[in-house]
Amino acid sequence: MKKIAVLISGTGTNLKALIENCANQNIPAEIVQVIADRDCVGKKYAIENNIPFSLIDRKLDAEIFQKELIKQIPQDIDLIVCAGFLSVIPDGLIDLFPDKIINLHPSLLPDFGGMGMYGRKVHQAVIQAGKKISGATVHKVNKTVDGGEILAQVQVSVLDGDSAETLQKRIAPAETALLIDTVKKLLI
Repeated sequence: MKKIAVLISGTGTNLKALIENCANQNIPAEIVQVIADRDCVGKKYAIENNIPFSLIDRKLDAEIFQKELIKQIPQDIDLIVCAGFLSVIPDGLIDLFPDKIINLHPSLLPDFGGMGMYGRKVHQAVIQAGKKISGATVHKVNKTVDGGEILAQVQVSVLDGDSAETLQKRIAPAETALLIDTVKKLLI
């Protein structure tokens, strides 16, 4: 069976969906490690499902953070999924697992990506730019933040009167479905 590690920072909504889809065999894999870079609500899904969980403080020295992250991920991992992980993936991890790390981003990359572009900040930037379409992207992780090969995207309309919060709420289910579909395709 294929092995997945999931990196999180927040509520764990996408982690929960990944766990459910692995459990019901929609995704032919097992989540063998969940890692958070801060204390977060999402850890409960790992704990409730008896999945090994590690917390690696994002405030650690960059070299120590990288070593701890590498130490927690099994060498025989098939896929590392960044599902709301807010820390930049260290170069050493990318070198160790080339083409095995993917990220879910809440915009249609290459627009509204890069350092500082996450969560509601992305949605606010989309609205301020007057865009009529936004969405989500799953991409490979490389050494350029949000610059890896785009694997899949989904579009969501930006409605008149949208706030960052309302746009985020409408995009969230599309993000989750896109992530599940992409992970499944990568592992079949």
